[in-house]
Amino acid sequence: MKKTDLEKNKGLKINSAVSRFGTPGRFGKDAGLVVDRREQRKLDQALGLVPFAVKLNGELVQRVQALAQARQSGLSEVVAELLEKALMSEVSAKK
Repeated sequence: MKKTDLEKNKGLKINSAVSRFGTPGRFGKDAGLVVDRREQRKLDQALGLVPFAVKLNGELVQRVQALAQARQSGLSEVVAELLEKALMSEVSAKK
């Protein structure tokens, strides 16, 4: 075998050893990876979250989205908080 072939083989061994372990999931290409729908559904169910679809006025949706962006939180959290406040005020008004 020639010297260049030996060096080429060494390089291939090094590359395969590096790629075998790969980059940990929290770094590199998996850093921004979104969980697939099935896994997300399982995570939501574990937290007791239930999908709840409603039809709302477009202006109201824009206001809620703007509020979520201002708070730098998710739309679901803001809607849940607003519903909770509205329901609590309605319960206290009936008493």
